[in-house]
Amino acid sequence: MAKIVTGDRVTKHARLKGGCAAAIFNAARDKILLTRRSDNGLWCLPGGGMDPGESAAECCEREVWEETGLMVKVKRLIGIYTTPHVLIEYRDGNRVQIVSMLFETEIIGGQAGLSNEVTEYGYFGPDEAAKLDLMYHHRERVTDIFAYPKEAIIK
Repeated sequence: MAKIVTGDRVTKHARLKGGCAAAIFNAARDKILLTRRSDNGLWCLPGGGMDPGESAAECCEREVWEETGLMVKVKRLIGIYTTPHVLIEYRDGNRVQIVSMLFETEIIGGQAGLSNEVTEYGYFGPDEAAKLDLMYHHRERVTDIFAYPKEAIIK
């Protein structure tokens, strides 16, 4: 399991790593899909790290498929998230600063289910999501999703 390290410009000695997360709304657009991770038990948006040779949209779509069994299509960018004050430190000693893109997606196929990365999933509104044990860096993103921004957020 990785740990979050915070502090003034702690990422000076870290690698940059690209990643994506998906906002998947229910039909009424008042709830989003969240998943509970198998590695740490925390709730999060579906998503993960980019692989070499894939685009950000391909990463987002692949990660959702691998984690949930849903086929999605990226519709638009909600935001880009990065900070020099937060890094993820893995057990193997790797330290990374995440540059994450949050996309609104639409379901185009598949069926929601569990995977080796996901032990539980559900659709949650803003008040319900606020009560969940969300991953540190996903809480802000969930809040931003429910603000329904017209333009991409850059943080």
